Amino acid sequence: MVNSELYKAGDTGYILTMGEILVEIMAVERGQSFRRPGTLIGPYASGAPAIFIDQVAHAGSRCAMIGCVGDDDFGILNVERLRADGVDVSGIAVIKTATTGSAFVTYRQDGERDFIFNIANSASGLLSVDNLRDDLLKDCRHFHVMGSSLFSSRIIEAMKKVIETVKGQGGTVSFDPNVRKEMLRIPEMREALDFVLDYTDVFLPSGHEVTLLATASSEAEAIDELLKRGVREVVVKRGKEGCSFYDGTMERHLPAFCVEEIDPTGAGDCFGATYIACRSQGMEVERALRYASASGALAVTAKGPMEGTATLAELDEFIGHASEHHHA
Repeated sequence: MVNSELYKAGDTGYILTMGEILVEIMAVERGQSFRRPGTLIGPYASGAPAIFIDQVAHAGSRCAMIGCVGDDDFGILNVERLRADGVDVSGIAVIKTATTGSAFVTYRQDGERDFIFNIANSASGLLSVDNLRDDLLKDCRHFHVMGSSLFSSRIIEAMKKVIETVKGQGGTVSFDPNVRKEMLRIPEMREALDFVLDYTDVFLPSGHEVTLLATASSEAEAIDELLKRGVREVVVKRGKEGCSFYDGTMERHLPAFCVEEIDPTGAGDCFGATYIACRSQGMEVERALRYASASGALAVTAKGPMEGTATLAELDEFIGHASEHHHA
């Protein structure tokens, strides 16, 4: 097996992520505009790395998160949610003088989303190297980076330090580019994404992101380029089209589970979390991909970014129902 050294068996280390923690408040109606009053629902616990780590905990892997929240109810909502679900929250700092981040979301008629974010000027924007604790890094076996978290030079510096530390002690790194188009306008962003990619073992792009950080313009050439660059596994999330796996020796393509989409937020984060957790628990590729696909599918059936997270037992049940339904 090519990846034997990528996921060490019987590992006691844990999965770590770092980045933005925020609440999400959503418009109730499709096509609702924020230019006039309307009904909103929330707050829901959110932030791509927070959703990711919550699902890792659900999947049964030891995990922790480094982040910052304000000394307010939005912060408490997030920290208590992660704690209750089994995440080590000792690395989350409460900053008295700051406010917890927020995202207000409207859904267009076609299902696309528009966001109004307060992240850079929130507690999450204050995350820096000072938030890194040696004891947390020491036991970290795997570090997951969300591209959406690389929004300030402070955080980028902290990310680089964690990546170098974890890789230096024989750990692995996964990277979900998860980049909103407006973020590529930030000059440090491109350089930061490139830096992370140089250390990445498992790359988890959504379909359109495969060529984003490669010079090649076709997907196949970009995947080839990424593997030559040192990435060991490329797992492409294709939403309704399923997912694909490449490691240079084999390819796997799995169809998606058919579900009714209620809220797409967090689906990709849950997919990646489940894949990384399952692989770190020693599962082979195919099985990990099936769980990841089920996790992504289940995530879109619940309103709220973290409301569709699920345990492996719940995913087993979902997969069982889906296959019965399929054969019926």
